[in-house]
Amino acid sequence: MDTSPTFPLFAADEMRDQKLAMEHPNISLMKRLDLRNIAEARDVIAEDVVWHFFNPNLPDMQGDYVGLEGIRSFFETMGQKSRGTFKVEPVSVTAVGDELVVVQARDTLTVEDQQHTLDVVVVWRIVDGLVREVWDIVPSGGAR
Repeated sequence: MDTSPTFPLFAADEMRDQKLAMEHPNISLMKRLDLRNIAEARDVIAEDVVWHFFNPNLPDMQGDYVGLEGIRSFFETMGQKSRGTFKVEPVSVTAVGDELVVVQARDTLTVEDQQHTLDVVVVWRIVDGLVREVWDIVPSGGAR
């Protein structure tokens, strides 16, 4: 007679599959966000949002950008620095708990006639259905 313990593996798999089939509400919110049009993002971004930008390769841009106008200014400056070549390609999006969404992305841009590809992480903090804070992190020496 087999006395080894049994584990409900199939039940766990079914529960996991059901959870995966249901999209996290914060990921649904992120899908509505279009940073190319900040004026239209008022329904998903808090007025007093703070965008923290960490990039040792662009020290003149590092810092905090506050409010919708701050974020618009950040992307406008990035567009000018890259002469319109700045592009973001999301690689993965993961909801973490009730407040955080972690996005791994691959950014490409040309600065001073040199093309750069950067693997970055952006952490979004979402409270009460609005983006309240963002950490945009580029590793030092991350350009390829």
